[in-house]
Amino acid sequence: MKKTLLAVASISVAAFAYANSSTDSSALVQQQCKISAEAVSTLKGLRYGNTAIRKDVASLINQSLKMPENRVVAQRTLNQMVDDKVSDVRSLEDKYCS
Repeated sequence: MKKTLLAVASISVAAFAYANSSTDSSALVQQQCKISAEAVSTLKGLRYGNTAIRKDVASLINQSLKMPENRVVAQRTLNQMVDDKVSDVRSLEDKYCS
């Protein structure tokens, strides 16, 4: 339980740090992808279900990204990460955030 709370807290702090801009820069979109990869990897390691992962990480995406088109792309990428058998954060970043 402590690991879960720590993971959610650290991911939320990172997302909040990037949520205070009025538009989405490419650096922000890239950073959100990396945060999503970290979150998906952590939650898969904690054996969260796919639906729970999608819900939790989607809320981070919606808090961080302001532009609807960037949210759609981020959501699509999130779904691909969750469905992927890979759970290593580096592999997810290399595959989906480059």
